[in-house]
Amino acid sequence: MATLTGLTFGGKTWTPKFVQAINQDKCIGCGRCFKICGHNVLELKAMNEEGEFVENEEDDEIEKKVMTIANADNCIGCEACAKICSKNCYTHAAIDN
Repeated sequence: MATLTGLTFGGKTWTPKFVQAINQDKCIGCGRCFKICGHNVLELKAMNEEGEFVENEEDDEIEKKVMTIANADNCIGCEACAKICSKNCYTHAAIDN
């Protein structure tokens, strides 16, 4: 089975690893990953005390905010989100063709 690879500007082989999951128990909702991702992959969402996502932030009580994967298809596999995450919340994987 072949793995998707690319080339760097210098001609070296590079294997992109795409975002698979975010550990929401570890996530503190700081937003660093959201700011560094230029491809609209992530979205910050509010959670209540039961760990359920809150749709209307004005009406429901919010326990915390966590990052979610909103548009996984936009991920280019650069892993910048994981590199900037101080809590090691991210899981990435290469794609096998």
